[in-house]
Amino acid sequence: MDQGVLTIVTPNIILRPEHNISRANISEAALKVLYRLKKSGYQAHLVGGGVRDLLLGREPKDFDVATDATPEQIKAAFGNARIIGRRFRLVHVRFGREVIEVATFRSMQFQQEKQSDAGMILRDNEFGSIEEDAMRRDFTVNALYYNIADFSVVDYSNGMQDLESGLLRLLGDPETRYREDPVRMLRAARFAAKLGFNIEASTEEPITRLAHLLGDVPSARLYEEVLKLFVSGYAVSAFEKLRHYNLFAQLFPQTEEALAHEEHEFPLVLVRKGLENTDKRLAQDKPVTPAFLFAVLLWEPLRRIARDLEAEGLPFYQALQQAGNVVVEQQVRQVAIPRRFSTPMREIWTLQSRFLGTKGRRPHRLLVHPRFRAAYDFLLLRAESGEADPELAAWWTSFQEQQGLDPKGGNKPLPGSKPPSGNKRRRRKPRKRTAQ
Repeated sequence: MDQGVLTIVTPNIILRPEHNISRANISEAALKVLYRLKKSGYQAHLVGGGVRDLLLGREPKDFDVATDATPEQIKAAFGNARIIGRRFRLVHVRFGREVIEVATFRSMQFQQEKQSDAGMILRDNEFGSIEEDAMRRDFTVNALYYNIADFSVVDYSNGMQDLESGLLRLLGDPETRYREDPVRMLRAARFAAKLGFNIEASTEEPITRLAHLLGDVPSARLYEEVLKLFVSGYAVSAFEKLRHYNLFAQLFPQTEEALAHEEHEFPLVLVRKGLENTDKRLAQDKPVTPAFLFAVLLWEPLRRIARDLEAEGLPFYQALQQAGNVVVEQQVRQVAIPRRFSTPMREIWTLQSRFLGTKGRRPHRLLVHPRFRAAYDFLLLRAESGEADPELAAWWTSFQEQQGLDPKGGNKPLPGSKPPSGNKRRRRKPRKRTAQ
């Protein structure tokens, strides 16, 4: 890191009457961690996105704590804590289903041998002061500390000013910071999409040029970042930001290549509509599965390969299967997809061929398939985008209604209708015994 740029400054202390953070809006678990660390004689600050969102009047997704206690000291203070990570050693303190992440203040004096040739930090377990930790944060708006000792907000980097201006600004030299951790480029796009902020000019300039550095990031870590980008309620905006900065091509190269060279509009429309549906479901507190998301994002490269295989004489179902193998094998090199999601994703794809069978008992057999609902929703999405036959989608909607099912409600019986009888056997009435 460029030590000359990251000069430690006297912080701006925003006293309690001068900011809008209230302990009533901080989770009970986070307050327990903060108070116990303070009682144990350590500094304890809420930091990062939680502070930023509270100041913006938003509900934080999670609460992170920073302290001068080492990971071992933190663990000793909590019976429900465990140390995690190698690159960054953190402590997770669990309260039921809620986990509070606690980090020790980072030092600016990390060792050079713990960086890769490209400048990426491989290990970062040198601990320091709160002043150093603030300079090690990524964006100024994420370098704000809420001090539980006096309920003040501590600002080392003019983060409050950038927050009020709606500006994302990296601390330090942007190119150096991106080389230290290329994921910061994804974070810039994500925060710009989530908050509606502009990216400051010097922070923005290197992104497109350094986007290729994401190729050095482990695919499992990129999977987690993709979920943050697309399963947080602002997927459409994130998608547009990623494509603008050439970041999407690093995450989904097959999709970007297909979208860039496709002469029709429906592939891009399908992706956007799929992401819009994801945002709507999250806004309505409905569940969203990554399997459906990845099925949407990878459908166009799969469709192109399957089309070529069909032209060679392969049946549609087999073409989808083989194309799926090719697409997934290539995709996991960039972004890992856990098997618990890749398997249902493949089923969503291959079931598209079975929707063509509308005669005899085929529709009835497909209706009871465990992945029918997701595959049907995918068919509707294809039809809305102009890629699949709208009449076919309408037929399946009508068929479900005829069977007494609600196509909009997860195949629940319609009011006043009887659900399908299935293959249940009728019970025989017991015979009455006659007197011998």
